[in-house]
Amino acid sequence: MDSLKDFVCYDQLLFEPMERLGWKAEQVSWRNQQVDWNDFDVIVIRSPWDYHEDPENFFHTLRRIENSSALLENNLSLVEWNSNKRYLFDLQNGGIDIVPTLLKESFDGREWDTYFEHFSTDEIIIKPTVGASAVDTFRMKREDGDNYQSKLESLFSDRAFLVQPFIPSVITEGEFSLFYFGDTYSHTILKTPKTNDFRVQEEHGGRLMLVEPEKKLLSAGDQILNLIEPDPLYTRIDLVRSENNQFLLMELELIEPSLYFNMDPESPERFATVFDHWTKKTGVSFR
Repeated sequence: MDSLKDFVCYDQLLFEPMERLGWKAEQVSWRNQQVDWNDFDVIVIRSPWDYHEDPENFFHTLRRIENSSALLENNLSLVEWNSNKRYLFDLQNGGIDIVPTLLKESFDGREWDTYFEHFSTDEIIIKPTVGASAVDTFRMKREDGDNYQSKLESLFSDRAFLVQPFIPSVITEGEFSLFYFGDTYSHTILKTPKTNDFRVQEEHGGRLMLVEPEKKLLSAGDQILNLIEPDPLYTRIDLVRSENNQFLLMELELIEPSLYFNMDPESPERFATVFDHWTKKTGVSFR
């Protein structure tokens, strides 16, 4: 994106290990229409956290890259699929346990009570199908309907959204993020929200901890990774623990996830090594 001043970004930690392998890396704004993408060998989508504000132009840029001589990663078809959270249902159909989810094409206040009845819960999450960084995401109780109705009608009058039961372990334990580079597992972090919040992102005060994943957690991540086609260069898989000790997919991040290179000091080198092998496998060579 054009400015990262309100965000925390660690992608520059890749520059040194990439250079040791013969690659020169730089950050380029996707909004810069003067860029000739043919000047690059590989374009890695990393931190366009504002893409959901202008998806039409974002994908116009990606198609320009796809039509250039540069290799685009992650793959355009993957990015298009992953840009809409309807992908959750595709993965569910593939046997993945997801956070229980209702898809609604627009908000109708008359359906408010049915959201809670459907999940037999007193607390729900509403989020847009296209979005990032918890923007326009709400945690609400049944009695909050009158307070939020006008806001929800304004945001989702002609915009699809998801309804999910609030998962208590987000507060009591946190949300796990598993990172893969190619088919190589890299590291796992546990993200917990600040007091009186439910959002785990750093920008919202979330706390991060590097953890060793238990076998069941890693198995859930591997199962999801094996369903993704074509193979992604990088993958972040966000999971939460259910009340019956199963891991549920919260989100699959293939477009603009922070990969938290700061949390695992070996992860930048690991990414650079996978990247170097990846590009050779796909036939990219230095000019």
